[in-house]
Amino acid sequence: MLLTHVNGAPATAEQLAVPAVVNYGHFTSLQVRDGHTRGLDAHLRRLAEGTRVLFGSELDTERVREYLRRAVDGAGDVTARVTLFSLAAPGGRPEPVDPDVLVTLRAPSAAPTTPVRLRSVRYQRPLPEVKHVGTFGLLHHTRQARLAGYDDALFVTAEGNVSEASIWNAGFFDGGTVVWPQAPQLSGTMRLLLERGLEGLGVPSVTRPVPLERARIQRSAFLCNSGNPGLPVSAIDDAELTVDPALTALLRRAYETNPPERI
Repeated sequence: MLLTHVNGAPATAEQLAVPAVVNYGHFTSLQVRDGHTRGLDAHLRRLAEGTRVLFGSELDTERVREYLRRAVDGAGDVTARVTLFSLAAPGGRPEPVDPDVLVTLRAPSAAPTTPVRLRSVRYQRPLPEVKHVGTFGLLHHTRQARLAGYDDALFVTAEGNVSEASIWNAGFFDGGTVVWPQAPQLSGTMRLLLERGLEGLGVPSVTRPVPLERARIQRSAFLCNSGNPGLPVSAIDDAELTVDPALTALLRRAYETNPPERI
């Protein structure tokens, strides 16, 4: 870890002990390059929405932006994580709580490019619309998928529809249209940036239910998150999919149409 701040100042051990032992909060992760990031509005909106759900309060996003700016100033290229939690009410209170802001920085890692094989599993995260810190279920299912010889888990609802992967949104491509699954899930910031970019490039994208059996016969599939706009999927369970370098390049172009913004 390069740096850890709480509320705009270097974190103390006492402060860090709270999120280390209390599993209540939410976060967003950003790729920062020389003080700039893409989709800053989406990240701040995510934090504001999560704060309403978990803490019942309106987030001062300019305060969060200032704390993030202090942390990344002069840090160069980093992956930043902004976590909102509460030092005063770590277990949650019925009345509104003004959350504390934890900013952590680490060196960015290269986005994976090797196509992945997904193992489907019936699972839905609690509060799937929130990027919360409760990650036990997704890590457990990822581990089980890898023990079974796959790379990651693909979550499927009780109704049999694809929702998301462990730390990814999932998308499908039929050769002309990008299809996003309609199901309870986290609407990722990268997905939003891709939708904006694809529209600008004249490539249609739609959201509709994707039953698992239909997903297994799609032409191509990909995963995306804040660190990767398009990781190819080579298989879902025992069904092989087409790995299309042109699709990966298209997703990269769509992402890059979103200009970097100074934090």
